[in-house]
Amino acid sequence: MDDYRLIADSLATDIAAGRLRPGDQLPPQRRFARQRGIANSTAARVYSELVRRGLAVGEVGRGTFIRAGRVVEQALAEPASARVDLELNFSVLPGQAAAQAASLQRLTSEVLLPVGVTGTPAARAAAATGLARGGWQPGPEQIVFTGNGRQAVAASVAALVPVGGRLGVEAITYPVVKAVAARLGVTLVPLPMDEDGLIVDTLRTARVQAVYVQPTLHNPLGTTMSDTRRAELAEALRDLDIHAIEDGIYSFLRETSPLDPSRTIVVDSLSKRLAPGLTVGFAIAPPSLVDRVAAAVRAGGWAAQHYPLQAGTTWFTDGTVVRIAALKRADAVARQEIARARIPELIGDPGAYHVWWELPEAWRAETFVAAAGRRGIALTPAAAFAVVPGHAPNAVRLALSSPPLDVLTAAVDVLAALARNGPDTAFE
Repeated sequence: MDDYRLIADSLATDIAAGRLRPGDQLPPQRRFARQRGIANSTAARVYSELVRRGLAVGEVGRGTFIRAGRVVEQALAEPASARVDLELNFSVLPGQAAAQAASLQRLTSEVLLPVGVTGTPAARAAAATGLARGGWQPGPEQIVFTGNGRQAVAASVAALVPVGGRLGVEAITYPVVKAVAARLGVTLVPLPMDEDGLIVDTLRTARVQAVYVQPTLHNPLGTTMSDTRRAELAEALRDLDIHAIEDGIYSFLRETSPLDPSRTIVVDSLSKRLAPGLTVGFAIAPPSLVDRVAAAVRAGGWAAQHYPLQAGTTWFTDGTVVRIAALKRADAVARQEIARARIPELIGDPGAYHVWWELPEAWRAETFVAAAGRRGIALTPAAAFAVVPGHAPNAVRLALSSPPLDVLTAAVDVLAALARNGPDTAFE
């Protein structure tokens, strides 16, 4: 292995052990070279390798800093280690655990048995009613169960797009889709967006087998597509004879009807409605696609387990899901008000649990994330959501749901002050 990679490995170990913290500045490359007894060109390669691994960020004229964020796939799997997590949305309300636990006392011994991808009749009936929105209610026979929402996305992509095929996605999108496509051998085709969402005319010329969209409370932008744009998109699906995968994970916060149900697989889960620790995913397919989606779930080993399936069924039928969703809608609005009162330029639907912040020109997103990390606040830079590397806007996403309200208030105050003061004093 090249010497520069060995040195980069040692620095990565220091980062993992906490000896180098988010926001710490590395020495200038010439000084680093002298300290290590290596050539300047080797030092440059070490720093480039750290940037390539997502462990550091270089800012022209300011230096190289340890990043606050982690590699995207790790960040999606683990809570942030920073004191204030504005990187991931884990909304668990006060008293929610006790309310859900009371229902679980009635679970039967059936939880010890295996279950198929179509669940049980009771689970299908409960999900069909509980996932209805905007005047739309799926039939119980349309529902395929998975372990979580990400698996439902993966199964839907596998059902619609062959290996080597092309999936249209919004140019800024949910990072898991990038990982899913890579593992399935699917090429992502980024489609331009405006303030109303995906620009439909670009889909008509993209030559894709399907399209993945988030029309309701887009992650990370927090925007909701207008009825007019939805109708245009539904018409394009029919004209092109392709299907959409609609990610409805946040739909419980702003109930809207799906795109054309005859051409759309609606993906949902209980992770955001309830909590991420015990969840189940749903792929709600048009009747003609149910068997294909079910086959993809079986092939991927993505079927739901009986215990969370029965727990979810119980929470749907006893009203727990409805009650907690209503409380979370009010909670999201309250958190948005806190954030927008301090940072008025935030973008997104005022009912979302996350907001998009296009930073002042003095800042670069990666440097701002590192500076926030130095203050114990974890954020996600726009680059994590960009389909094409190097084409990310100068922005960050703030996930508002996790911290207590007083902690959120203090954290947003810190971020607002950081943005005002600029990067010159951020690492003092």
